[in-house]
Amino acid sequence: MHESTTAPNTAILVSLDFGAPDYAESLEEFRLLVESAGVNSVALVGGKRQKPDPKLFAGSGKVDEIAAMVEELEVPLVIFNHDLSPSQMRNLAAVLNVRVIDRTMLILDIFALRAQSHEGKVQVELAQLKYLSSRLAGMNQDMGQQKFAVGARGPGETQLELDKRKLERRVLLLNERLEKLRKHRQVLRKSRDRSEVLSISIVGYTNAGKSTLFNKLTHANVYAADQLFATLDTTARRMFIEGEGQVVLSDTVGFIRHLPHGLVAAFRSTLEETAMADLLLHVVDANSPERHDQVAEVNKVLHEIGADKIPQILIYNKIDLQNLPAGVKRDEYGKIVSINLSAKTGAGLDDLRGALAEVRDAQKQEIQVQEWHPLND
Repeated sequence: MHESTTAPNTAILVSLDFGAPDYAESLEEFRLLVESAGVNSVALVGGKRQKPDPKLFAGSGKVDEIAAMVEELEVPLVIFNHDLSPSQMRNLAAVLNVRVIDRTMLILDIFALRAQSHEGKVQVELAQLKYLSSRLAGMNQDMGQQKFAVGARGPGETQLELDKRKLERRVLLLNERLEKLRKHRQVLRKSRDRSEVLSISIVGYTNAGKSTLFNKLTHANVYAADQLFATLDTTARRMFIEGEGQVVLSDTVGFIRHLPHGLVAAFRSTLEETAMADLLLHVVDANSPERHDQVAEVNKVLHEIGADKIPQILIYNKIDLQNLPAGVKRDEYGKIVSINLSAKTGAGLDDLRGALAEVRDAQKQEIQVQEWHPLND
């Protein structure tokens, strides 16, 4: 393995253009992911290809170019803005003689860095182990020689040294733990349902301002930062609405383009909170030129977890950056479609509270109708 005197979190980035229409946005997001992982990038290698090379993904000429840069800059890490197959990763590591990680591994690493609760840590470890199990061959030697922070959080070296059988037993144990936590959540949810409390889940693209909005509405102190995946663990708080009583508001993990399927699967128990909500507040960064694509990406994940049929209100956040007016937009039937607000300045928050009071009032009326229905007698 290449001996480097450079800091272990220094990397060369590789992002190839295969003609996708959202390539520019994907590249900017890649830079943010790298920054969120605490990586210092010293160079970006680009290029256009029609399709990935089966053996080296980037093709031998491009890989030679990367190898020359690795040698010149003495960089111990190369990160691809793409998903690599186990064989591609092994071949690249052999040719470049440094550690190679792909986009999924980078996202898993950020999740491992952010996880705070027991459930969050279990979910991240499970996703990592499932991902790494197919990549064990050829990785142990690399992991044992140098200690890299990026791509080695969570299970890390110790876990990778385990044989396949022990790894499978660990996965089984983690699945059992998650099942217990899921059942505990169901008990809490049933208790909440019996008390007829409105359940609201805040969803949205990562870095849209969900946690800032959650903190403003509930006076909580959830970590909020201008970075990808600042919030990982689902947090629920009660919130009082004037004249309507209490509702339960949940803040959830943000979504992203091409969110690794393994992560969605591992976080299913947490995301169930979203799937069981009465209402979704879909927070959108009104300042982002990609906001329409981001809304579509979030709706795609909501469909995957069975939450696409839940009523949602679009919350266009960060209007202060665009000098947009706060306010509520309704459809032709008077139903609330979207709300313009700024969680940072507080503009439009009263409009949101009023909208939640409307929804809560409608819920109470629906419950009364169900109770008075002749078929219930």
